[in-house]
Amino acid sequence: MSYKFSAEEAGITPHHVEIETYNPDWQKMAQEISVQLKNSLGENCNAVEHIGSTSVPGLAAKPVIDLIPIVNSLVLLDDQRKQIEELGYKWHGEFGIKGRRFCTYTNPAGKRLIHLHFFEKGFEAITRHLAFRDYLKAHAAIARAYEAEKRRAAQLHRNDSLAYNDEKAAWVKQHEKEALSWYQRQQRTV
Repeated sequence: MSYKFSAEEAGITPHHVEIETYNPDWQKMAQEISVQLKNSLGENCNAVEHIGSTSVPGLAAKPVIDLIPIVNSLVLLDDQRKQIEELGYKWHGEFGIKGRRFCTYTNPAGKRLIHLHFFEKGFEAITRHLAFRDYLKAHAAIARAYEAEKRRAAQLHRNDSLAYNDEKAAWVKQHEKEALSWYQRQQRTV
């Protein structure tokens, strides 16, 4: 996926990119945020999945928690926008991915802490994210290669998270295909 548009067009300010050693507190933080979202959205929130590098034990990552809140209805979620904003999130709409609602949380000091990627139940992007996460968890060598790719991209784009994402996009796309194939085989054997 590519975010090749200006920050003004995107409605988001790129943030500083820093890759940190894995922090086991990321799992706890993701769980706490998940509970908060479920409480706020009620029955519209079907599940919340922790994705991205912070969800992979042992993997160095940007210290930004990525979550997929899976909702029953995006129409209802759009009506619940104010509830999300009252929790401190900035609403960015689809932000380059049709069928997504993207929200960010940045602390008062200006540090980005959370990304929410809302999708409606059954949306194909959910499977892609879960497959990539689970593939990295199951394949340590691929996870280490991804860590190296992230560090490379961060060296090149330390102050622009959008350019950082674009830089590593080809590597991710290549391995997402492998991850999806692996994930589908795992689903058949369960």
